Amino acid sequence: MHKSTISRKIFVIGNTLLLSMITLLGVIPFIHLLSISLSSNTAAMAGEVKLWPVGFNLDAYRYLGQKVEFFRSLGVSVERVALGTAINMLLVFITAFPLSKSNDQFKYRTMYAWFFAITMFFGGGLIPTYIIVKNTGLIDSIWALILPGALNVWNMVLMLNFFRGIPRELDEAATIDGAGQWRVLWRIYLPVSLPSIATIGLFTIVGHWNAWFDGILYLNSPAKYPLQTYLSTLIMAINSQMTSISIEQIKVMENLSEKTLRTAQIFMGALPIMVVYPFLQKYFVKGMTVGSVKE
Repeated sequence: MHKSTISRKIFVIGNTLLLSMITLLGVIPFIHLLSISLSSNTAAMAGEVKLWPVGFNLDAYRYLGQKVEFFRSLGVSVERVALGTAINMLLVFITAFPLSKSNDQFKYRTMYAWFFAITMFFGGGLIPTYIIVKNTGLIDSIWALILPGALNVWNMVLMLNFFRGIPRELDEAATIDGAGQWRVLWRIYLPVSLPSIATIGLFTIVGHWNAWFDGILYLNSPAKYPLQTYLSTLIMAINSQMTSISIEQIKVMENLSEKTLRTAQIFMGALPIMVVYPFLQKYFVKGMTVGSVKE
């Protein structure tokens, strides 16, 4: 155990202060959003809210929560995240695994790798994508939100590079013991790839949860909107209704505004990810390049 010197103590204190400041820079915006969403309309519009609610009320959350459509869209988002993440991760695994092999193990590997890589730089565009989704009968179904982006090539490249860092001796030992390629993938590669899986899984969850434009584009029925699409249309509807609102509605919504609703939407949209992240954080600490053995 080395002796703690003065310079070492100064470094530890400075490092602690620096990391604390960085943490505050990440946390303060969320506290500010929450404070605005819990404040009165007058205080929010006047810019009086800082890090503590002014004129505390729950009208924004009450307005969102009392609607059946809100909980229905929440269920659609949960279904989309569950199905989308499962399909995305499965396709990433079964695509990255063979492409991680050498050319002598997988013939034409380079050609297939370029086939996928080129899609990261060139795309068909919005209209051709919509035509494909429509002609395949996916319009107005949850599969229109999942299948068009079922394989994220960037995530596949990350997983591919992680697989290539796994010692080849593990693969060869499993093959000698009689394991096929599927067993090698599920019993050898995936168990030692938890840091990479956690990272890519979180990217996928966030992507599906925050997506809203594809819901407007591919879904004709508002009853099938995911949460982010529903909230975005709700904000636009409130903006258009403010000019023709009745006296009774004014009394109910006197502390409600577009700003408080927008901040409530942002906070609620980020909340599930903030809840999930602590359970995956330990894998981020390990990093994306942790292998099973060292040579």
